[in-house]
Amino acid sequence: MAEDKLRILYIRDMLMRDTDNKHVLSAKQIAEKLSDEHDFSCDRKTIYKDISRLEEYGMKIGKTGGSHPGYYVEEREFSLPELKLLVDAVQASRFITAEKSRDLIKKLEGLTSRYHAERLQRQVFIYNRVKAENESIFDTVDTLHEAILQNRKVRFFYCRWNMKKQLVPRKEEPYVVSPWSMTWSHENYYLVGVYELEDGSREVRHFRVDKMMQTETLDQPREGKKEFSSFDQTAFARKTFSMYGGPTVNVQMKCREDLAGVIIDRFGKETMLFPAGDGYFSVNVDIAVSQQFFGWITGVGDGIQIAGPEDVRREYKKYLSGILESYDGDVSVPER
Repeated sequence: MAEDKLRILYIRDMLMRDTDNKHVLSAKQIAEKLSDEHDFSCDRKTIYKDISRLEEYGMKIGKTGGSHPGYYVEEREFSLPELKLLVDAVQASRFITAEKSRDLIKKLEGLTSRYHAERLQRQVFIYNRVKAENESIFDTVDTLHEAILQNRKVRFFYCRWNMKKQLVPRKEEPYVVSPWSMTWSHENYYLVGVYELEDGSREVRHFRVDKMMQTETLDQPREGKKEFSSFDQTAFARKTFSMYGGPTVNVQMKCREDLAGVIIDRFGKETMLFPAGDGYFSVNVDIAVSQQFFGWITGVGDGIQIAGPEDVRREYKKYLSGILESYDGDVSVPER
């Protein structure tokens, strides 16, 4: 009986690993593999019976006839296009280290046949790009999710890069934050939570997870239920640029009509666009006003203008003037 159970499991593994719609195994080949790899001796009738049991269990097994009869896994949990998409996502994720990226991709390859795994390998490139170096990030993510589930505060050191390319704490004391959600933006993972300022006031802040060190859960109930009772994470992500915070202001912009797609891509399809004449439209959106928002406006060019409020227009003009003034002086650098 135990031998029967093992044999069926070996056949399942064999079909998962060695078959797909272009590669099949006949009953004879399965029997030979069982003998060579696991020292099991059985006839083809036993193989037919075991495959029927696997189908009863729910495994989708296809069968071919003709000159090359055989069995193959007809339906898997993930299709090859889905796995390619997941591999691309892992490679593009800056917060996942290069080593962890390779580990995850190897595991994804195990979800398809070895032939499709080879096709996945051909598209694998750990790009020459900035990848996180914080190997503890997965433990940090797990700690944060557990703290959210347990309704507890977390403590961590928030770090920055120095000239020696080292992550060092921004301040001597650790941050204490009430975690409420995790969000993904611009290839990075962020914690969104309530942070208590020195004057006792509180504000919603976000922290890049790969820059958090020594994260631990505290035996203190988290705060911020009022702030997060109606928190809209999608709206929060749209109004922040590169996850840089600032005062939230309803900003009116005058935009050239050919830039409608730029506005929709950034703020969502439900954003109202109002015709303004002469090939322009206007739009009102809530924005966390920051230098990153001004940088986005500048990058688009003269096709978008800030129409109001007036203090935001003045702040943007000051931003532009500061950039121009920085080019008035000597910008030479010492030779290396």
